Amino acid sequence: MVLVLGVSAGAGGAHAVLTHSDQPHLAPVDLVRVPRRAGGSVAESVLTAIRRLRVAALGRGECVTATAVTCRSELHAEAIRAAVGSSAVRIVDEPLAQLRYLRFTGQLPATGSVILYDLGCSGLTVTHADCRTDTILASRRSTVLGGDGYDALVRWQLARGGVLADARTSRAHRESLSRTPVVTVTDADTGGRAVVTRSDLADLCEAGLHHSASFVRQVIEETGVRPGALVLLGGCTRNPMLRADLAGRIGLPIVYDAEPDLVSARGAVLLAAQRPPARLRMPRRRAGTVPAERPGGRSPGRRKLLAAVAVTATLGGTVAGLLGTGDKTARPPDHGTAPSTAQLTDGSLRYREN
Repeated sequence: MVLVLGVSAGAGGAHAVLTHSDQPHLAPVDLVRVPRRAGGSVAESVLTAIRRLRVAALGRGECVTATAVTCRSELHAEAIRAAVGSSAVRIVDEPLAQLRYLRFTGQLPATGSVILYDLGCSGLTVTHADCRTDTILASRRSTVLGGDGYDALVRWQLARGGVLADARTSRAHRESLSRTPVVTVTDADTGGRAVVTRSDLADLCEAGLHHSASFVRQVIEETGVRPGALVLLGGCTRNPMLRADLAGRIGLPIVYDAEPDLVSARGAVLLAAQRPPARLRMPRRRAGTVPAERPGGRSPGRRKLLAAVAVTATLGGTVAGLLGTGDKTARPPDHGTAPSTAQLTDGSLRYREN
């Protein structure tokens, strides 16, 4: 057995697993999460993660025989290649690594297609992929929905109870709701006390989940291919209420790994061990091969499009404002108030205060 290093790179930082090449599904020999430093680059987080685990391997009297890093964009790939060196690591398209690991663990259908619903800290990436050929049929990304936005909403909910929290603390509380149904928080400075439940989080995220469900349906309509399953990826999908909500809204069988935020890194382990080329890309279906509109199919109406714009504008503005109040000295909102909502009036987008 050889020791292999797999790393997943994203806007929030890097996840890295050090494990034996034939055991990516077992508890890793070592694991590290490196958050992206404020003002830092994705490549910096990746380089830090690689260095830490290579040192850990040497401490065990072993050496890393291969390293692979997954990337979501070519911009990230170029930055990592420049920082680490093209000969030192293999750069892999993230969806390909995800499919490879899911196939290894028997969670991926042998035929048909799946939707990869990857909800990270900075946004949502929806990829429609063919399971047999590992081809991307369509892919879209939205920054309306993401872990940072969820953290801001949790911070707003805590502030209503008089508890002021920074971004890191609110994320810790949000992640706690994936393990326990209720979180009680007391502010040592103000004496305020707040209780947040999974149901509260579901209510806060309802508009975002509605948006994401529409996003998935748009990708399916674009390809004209009915997927066999919805694969939930990213740390945000650990919350069981979020998974149940998505299953009900989208109406597809759910594929969920117990550690959704490590699927990409573990897939990178498999690809590194097989020694692929230095840059392993995932093929995309050519635009000219997109099937014609199905009989009876309709394009989205003007009202639906305006509704989507309303949700996007509302969430974007709310989250942007909340993210700007990460300082613990921020004034809590008045009781009984909530972020402004948008409504459609005579075909135009307008706002009203609650």
